[in-house]
Amino acid sequence: MKNRVNNFTNAVSLISILFVLTMVSCNPKEKTETTNADATIGIKGQEIISITENQFKSGGMKVGNMSMQEFNTVVKANGMFAVPPQNQADVSAYFAGYVKDIGLLPGDRVKKGQVLFTIENPDYVQVQQDFLEAKGRLSYLESDYERQKELMADNVTSKKNFLKAKSEYTVTLVQYQSLRKRLSLMNIDPNTLTGETIRSIITVTSPLSGYATSVNAGKGMYLNPSDVAMTVTNTDDLHIELKIFEKDLPMVKVGQPINVRLQNDMDKVYQGVVHLVNKSINAQSRTIDIHGDFVNDEEVQLFAPGMYIEAEILTTSAEHPALPSKAVANIDNDFFVLVKEDDSNFKRVLVKIGATNNGFTQILNTADFKPDTEFLIKGAFNLITE
Repeated sequence: MKNRVNNFTNAVSLISILFVLTMVSCNPKEKTETTNADATIGIKGQEIISITENQFKSGGMKVGNMSMQEFNTVVKANGMFAVPPQNQADVSAYFAGYVKDIGLLPGDRVKKGQVLFTIENPDYVQVQQDFLEAKGRLSYLESDYERQKELMADNVTSKKNFLKAKSEYTVTLVQYQSLRKRLSLMNIDPNTLTGETIRSIITVTSPLSGYATSVNAGKGMYLNPSDVAMTVTNTDDLHIELKIFEKDLPMVKVGQPINVRLQNDMDKVYQGVVHLVNKSINAQSRTIDIHGDFVNDEEVQLFAPGMYIEAEILTTSAEHPALPSKAVANIDNDFFVLVKEDDSNFKRVLVKIGATNNGFTQILNTADFKPDTEFLIKGAFNLITE
């Protein structure tokens, strides 16, 4: 009987020990799970970040409030710098010939009327000869025609002689005028042309002032009248040429501001204004051409025709509460700011953002904050993302 009692007692003790061990082993696990759960909530919701005074000063941090900022509805566009049609000329020789002399390089400045190159052809001599011969005959034929007209009035000569004189004079006059025009196109002055000044070389001059933007001819090259020897461009009236999609056409109006950025320097913004809106839609690309002018004419000298640009046409504007863009951090497409709790603690808070303009980001959930709420507006990004 005594042995049975002892066995029962030992069994109870063993069960008690196992129960205690089970409870001890369960408590740490439960504590660990609770800690992990709290940490997860801190990441997804709000967490406190402490900053010492030295960290605040050495990091160049700054605290500020939300402010009302102007945000624009924009139409994005791509394009390039261009010049009006009258400011660019493809230079060709009106007459075929061999390039005798050419000394310009792309980028050289030229003036209107300046000799660009010379060309040579023996046929030029024949044109000058024909002109001088026609000029010599014309003087005689004109006097004969006037004499026959007087004789015809007095019935002294026959009508046949009169008509012959008139015909010869008229034909020679047309030849003279035609050859005179050809000489002008050859840059030969018909008024000073004589037998001693006949030449086989003519000059080709610039039709406008500007720069030789392309040179296609070389010394000794044979040029046909249709060949473009060089291009001269005047960049004084450089303007903005953009393309927008047809869906954006109703929003774009003449006089709206344009923000222009170069593709290799997106931080620098140049100001323009819409000057002309084309009403024709390109059938292939479904785009419309927009022409704009620079606000600051001095900036025109910084660019060249053909440079690609990205632009924003500012169509409408309104004021909205905003924070500096540097105060907002993007973490996996969620946006956070640091809200000041006290002198050394900041709370990470999720925000909803809207448009971004001029270094400010629109805050949509402003109702979640008091009017006097202070935010870390400088130095927040690194703290939030760490």
